[in-house]
Amino acid sequence: MSVRASLVGASVLMLLSGPASAQDVTVKSLLADGFTVVGSSASNIGIGVLLQNKNKLYLCFVSETPKSVAVTTKYCKPVE
Repeated sequence: MSVRASLVGASVLMLLSGPASAQDVTVKSLLADGFTVVGSSASNIGIGVLLQNKNKLYLCFVSETPKSVAVTTKYCKPVE
């Protein structure tokens, strides 16, 4: 296989895999990346937590149940 064919194949795989999903981002991972909690609000899908690091802002939703061992991140998305 030629180098060009290898590069094309790798490029196609990268495009198909796409960017990291919002599920990969958690409150814990954002805090580890230097984000700080700047606000919160209640909603019908869980507690909304706003996290900021300089000019980046994320909205995350967290939830728990009486049987859960921890409050868990449902999902986080960047605010644009």
